[in-house]
Amino acid sequence: MLSLDMIGYFSDESGSQRYPAQLRDNYPDQGNFIAFVGNLESKNFVRQCAILFRVAVSLPCQEAVFPSSVKGVDWSDHWSFWQEGYPALMVTDTALYRYPHYHRAEDTPDKIDYQRTAQVVEGMRGLLRALTIAGG
Repeated sequence: MLSLDMIGYFSDESGSQRYPAQLRDNYPDQGNFIAFVGNLESKNFVRQCAILFRVAVSLPCQEAVFPSSVKGVDWSDHWSFWQEGYPALMVTDTALYRYPHYHRAEDTPDKIDYQRTAQVVEGMRGLLRALTIAGG
């Protein structure tokens, strides 16, 4: 299962990307990438999808595989698939860890980076096409 959740906000400014405390030293501080987030059981699926995404587009992509106890890892629709034992991941711009207007009145369409969002869509198209051709 692939859950796309918050895929439109990007920033090249240093310090624009935040993380839970235990992850701060392992990922970039610029919010200019899309993240593929999964639990430990979905590790191979996350890796496969990130590789296929990178083949399709040049937009930076980060893989994040953690126990469900890490804050934010299970904050989307993929969580319920994990509960049933399915490999699942979230494709995200990391929501409130990056986007200062998350769930606020100033969360308006002018904040979306449409060019990079289109790259995410194109990358997902390539990823899904490759998964379909490969049979899984």
